[in-house]
Amino acid sequence: MDRKRNCTLCGGAVMMLLLGHMTTALEVPLDPKVLEGLPQPPTITHQSPKDYIIDPRENIIIHCEAKGKPHPSFSWTRNSTHFDVEKDSKVIMKPNSGTLVIDISDEKAEAYEGIYQCIARNEHGSAVSNNIVIRQSRSPLWSKEKNEPITVQRGMSLVLQCRPPAGLPPPIIFWMDNNFQRLPQSSRVSQALNGDLYFSNVLMDDTRNDYICYARFPHTQTIQQKQPITVNVLDNSPSGERAPSFMHPPGTHSTATVLKGDTLELECIADGLPTPDISWSKVNGELPSGRFLFHSFQKTLKITEVTDTDGGDYRCLANNLLGSNHHIITVVVKAAPFWISAPQNLILAPKETGMLTCRVDGNPRPKVTWSVNGVAIENSPKDPSRKIEDDVIILSDVQTGSSAVYQCNASNEYGYLLANAFVSVLAEPPRVLTPPNHVYSVITNSRALLDCASFGSPLPKITWFKDSQSILDGGSYIIHQNGTLEINVAQPLNSGKYTCMASNNLGNKENHVYLEVKEPTRILKQPEYKVVQRNGVAVFECKVKHDPTLLPTMIWLKDNGELPDDVRFELGSDSLTIHDVREDDKGTYTCIRNTTLDHDSASATLTVVEATPTPPIGLEQPDPPTDLELTDQREHSVQLTWTPGDEHNSPIKSFLIQYEDSLHERGIWANMTEVSGTSTTARLELSPYVYYSFRVLALNEVGLSEPSVPSRQYRTNPAQPDMNPSNVKAVGTSPDSMTITWKELTGLESNGPGLQYKVSWRQKDVDQDWNSLTLANVSQYVVTGTDTFVPYEVTVQAINDYGLGPRPEVVLGYSGEDSPTVAPENVQVSVQNGTVAEVHWDTVPLSTVRGRLKGYKVSYWKLRSLHKQDSEPEKPRVLIFSGNETEGHLSGLHPYSQYSLNIRAFNGKGDGPSSSDQHFLTPEGVPGPPAEFKVRNMDLDSLIVEWAPPLEDNGHLTGYLLKYQPINTTDELGPLKELFLLANETSITLDNLKYSTRYKFYLNAMTVKGSGPTVTEEAVTVMDEAPPAGRMFGSVNSSVEEDHAMICWEYSGPDRNVFVEYVVDNSKEPWKTEFVNGTRTYQIRGLKPGMSYRVRVVAKDHSDETVHSTEELLITVPAMTSKQVDIATQGWFIGLMCAIALLILVLLIVCFIKRNKGGKYPVKEKEDAHQDPEIQPMKEDDGTFGEYSDTEDHKPLKSSRTPSNGTAKKDDSDDSLVDYGEGGDGQFNEDGSFIGQYSGKKEKDTAEGNESSEAPSPVNAMNSFV
Repeated sequence: MDRKRNCTLCGGAVMMLLLGHMTTALEVPLDPKVLEGLPQPPTITHQSPKDYIIDPRENIIIHCEAKGKPHPSFSWTRNSTHFDVEKDSKVIMKPNSGTLVIDISDEKAEAYEGIYQCIARNEHGSAVSNNIVIRQSRSPLWSKEKNEPITVQRGMSLVLQCRPPAGLPPPIIFWMDNNFQRLPQSSRVSQALNGDLYFSNVLMDDTRNDYICYARFPHTQTIQQKQPITVNVLDNSPSGERAPSFMHPPGTHSTATVLKGDTLELECIADGLPTPDISWSKVNGELPSGRFLFHSFQKTLKITEVTDTDGGDYRCLANNLLGSNHHIITVVVKAAPFWISAPQNLILAPKETGMLTCRVDGNPRPKVTWSVNGVAIENSPKDPSRKIEDDVIILSDVQTGSSAVYQCNASNEYGYLLANAFVSVLAEPPRVLTPPNHVYSVITNSRALLDCASFGSPLPKITWFKDSQSILDGGSYIIHQNGTLEINVAQPLNSGKYTCMASNNLGNKENHVYLEVKEPTRILKQPEYKVVQRNGVAVFECKVKHDPTLLPTMIWLKDNGELPDDVRFELGSDSLTIHDVREDDKGTYTCIRNTTLDHDSASATLTVVEATPTPPIGLEQPDPPTDLELTDQREHSVQLTWTPGDEHNSPIKSFLIQYEDSLHERGIWANMTEVSGTSTTARLELSPYVYYSFRVLALNEVGLSEPSVPSRQYRTNPAQPDMNPSNVKAVGTSPDSMTITWKELTGLESNGPGLQYKVSWRQKDVDQDWNSLTLANVSQYVVTGTDTFVPYEVTVQAINDYGLGPRPEVVLGYSGEDSPTVAPENVQVSVQNGTVAEVHWDTVPLSTVRGRLKGYKVSYWKLRSLHKQDSEPEKPRVLIFSGNETEGHLSGLHPYSQYSLNIRAFNGKGDGPSSSDQHFLTPEGVPGPPAEFKVRNMDLDSLIVEWAPPLEDNGHLTGYLLKYQPINTTDELGPLKELFLLANETSITLDNLKYSTRYKFYLNAMTVKGSGPTVTEEAVTVMDEAPPAGRMFGSVNSSVEEDHAMICWEYSGPDRNVFVEYVVDNSKEPWKTEFVNGTRTYQIRGLKPGMSYRVRVVAKDHSDETVHSTEELLITVPAMTSKQVDIATQGWFIGLMCAIALLILVLLIVCFIKRNKGGKYPVKEKEDAHQDPEIQPMKEDDGTFGEYSDTEDHKPLKSSRTPSNGTAKKDDSDDSLVDYGEGGDGQFNEDGSFIGQYSGKKEKDTAEGNESSEAPSPVNAMNSFV
């Protein structure tokens, strides 16, 4: 068997009668830091399968990989003799591996067939692989044969034999015709497991000449074909109808053998006319539920994963109209060896004891043999620490250097198992593998697991502490065997720092972790059911509460899938809005609020309806079902039918069936079952001795209907109980009694009248009869006169007038406990340092515990300080250590003090007597912080530093260390100065300091053990001259706009605490303060128009007191500009506009008359008369302009001139009023006509209009605008 074995650690202790302390196996951690330098015997990690069939066309690769420290070397045997790999040029062993690669390109694969075994060895032992049998796959040809035609009369049976050649692995058989089509099979014609084709009776249609058997060899993927078989069916002497008889297997009885865990295939093929039907059954039993199948038209029975219970006789029955016949197959179940407990790797410390167990089973029973380092154990050197007892090797008092690899081989005639298990003897101090200071985060009321993975040899013992208090295994805490601390239901008070300590006889190791218990994520407002018209808007809200330290994310789903990629879906922080709702938007929408630790979700359904003028469809609860009837009445079941009520436009999702037991609980209706909304019947399972009435409720999207009218009453007959009381317990309540309690059966569970309870008890492991009595209507009984804390076996059985209930389960309990009678002895205290001490004690004898030992309570208290008189004695503190612990750590001690302690054992009853008080002293430690540390101003360049001695000296004070340094205006620290002061000093004056400067001071108290915690303080020296109010500020200016004001000022002080304050004038509101970030200007926004404000700039000290201030400024925000008078309503403006309109109308008439006459204007002459010397007019074609005619009035004016400065002139489309006089030389006359002084505008094209320097006529003025 190819099984990977992980390296395991010894962990846990098992008490055995002969072996004492026995070490069990735990996994070796794979941490490289642990494995580095850790010796380890070899372990096989990968190997080829036991039965290895190779392809002769490819190289042979036989795998063998192993690990170990140092890395193992490899060798091989072949057919039980050494296989020298180096002497065979065709064989290569991979580097740092035992894997063989055999090149068979020039060789036959048969040359390398055989049994191979790999050996991996290093200085600590040798591991061996399984025996790997190498065989070549074979796909031989069919032997040459000539098949004579087969002649058969209609109705007779027929067998066509396939008999394929033996291949490796065996071939897969199927029948086909010449066209490579599978031959049809049925209950009449079928293929047997051996490949033969059976005809229960032949028909005329079975005549054909192409019955061909094919064999497919899966390993080489080749197919071999048998010669075709010809079948001729005659009808001259047909067979008559006949009863079934068996063709295979023959006779009336046969035997089949199968291995446990394999698949069993039983086959029965019968002839007969008409074609027989085959059925299967198990004699004296049932076919295994869920593990059997029928194949080949019921002719083959297949049972998977065979167990021992599958052995026995199986009957196959063949049946037709003329009779029946049966065949018995006796199945014998055998088993290859299988593991019950495979040997595990052991890591033992010197002097420890361990055990290797090789427990197997099989049929016949396997023989177990042991080897060590690949050598039979009887041929290996004798080892006095090793004892062999059948399938167990006991190793006691192991020594360093005795590491080895043991092999267990279990075999019988059906196979073998081989397992390697190493024993490594190590001595390693504890190591904690869990990362330090790891933070665990969990949700309130969930389970918290704090890891403390450790390694060491001997196995370290794990102890947990929280806030210096030892954590006991029990209650809300569970300490697992691997060191993990489990908190069943974590609460916020469980948050904090936890310490785990790993200890063995070679040392201790601590590790700190932290637990944070977070608030759960909860949806406060769930999305609601929506009915929305088409093209409407649907809004789903999903308001959530979560832990503020966790970052939440919101996900929305539609019908459990992603939302459509559509802009109509708008996601808010706590909502989903669907705009322009369509028909396909209907469905179920789910909001999921996730954090890194938990999530919550809620769903709602959207229904889309047509937007019609008619009122929306009313959705209501369905009407209750009607016409309840009880049919198909049986002893313990009945069928209920009903008629659904009106759905009210919302489909019924389900029906809820309830029942009333009028015999035991009249008037109480309980839920019985729920069925789908499409059902109208339900099969109800009933209990004995109940008077049933049933009713049905319908559920749709709106809610539940009213209950239906109850059905008629249906009474079931009484019967004996089919269950016993639950939660049976036996608990001691006093030293001489025991209380037996149980949960009574309900009336529905009683199954009949006269319910009573038979209570039985007897002392465990004592040869005595059961004590019994019968009780009714009670749930407890007190047994008196018992010995103290003695185990008892207890049963409680239900009884009624119709008989006893099932055989009750035996429960183990104990009589009452009494307090322990003796105190722990040999109490010793070892002081570790000023705050920690270690205490040891001997366990109390178990006979004196008089109960279940829960642990020991260590009480310790401070008697006095060795340095000063304590005000009052300290109350004792108690540490609890669970189980059989005999040592513990006392933490949180005061240095330089005298302590006393005592120890007492305790059990469930209470505490035993205390041991005598033990006194011990703690050494000096570092002192606490100085008290009452303060700094006072004294002068311009000096400060007074004062303090009081520490409240906790923790020894003799040797002095104080004072450090101080200046802080500039940007919070940068200056050079640090140190002063060492005597222990009796409590103040000092520091001179020659800088005036008006902030200083930071650090003070530590010291003992011979070092400096204690640092206290700090800041202070400012007095200024050279106390300036008057506002002296630090210079001039202050302001500028005011519509809704804000800009304040500017001069300031010579530090910029860190400057603020602008303002308030509405003549109001009683408090001043509004806004911080200034190191600037000399600030904009106050949000001021109200028309309001007056008082404004000032202030500087504040570190206590937020104002130390400098400007004078108050009074600023007024201008009111919003009022709307101007609308001149369009003024009479003078209306008259002026009418006159201008009349004038324009006259000008248009004149222009129209002139244009119709076709007159021309001497533009050219005027240009020549008023020519700008810098402008040269040009025609469009030849460099000159033609005359201006009326046919060109509506054409765009073209620009063709470039100014003398080289800049390109603008197109006509860029002309503006500026070009025509606004801001230029052009202007309007008093009558509104345009005066164009074009000669003064060099950028304007002279062809763009009338360029006359004279005032143009009205007609010309209009033409300039056309």
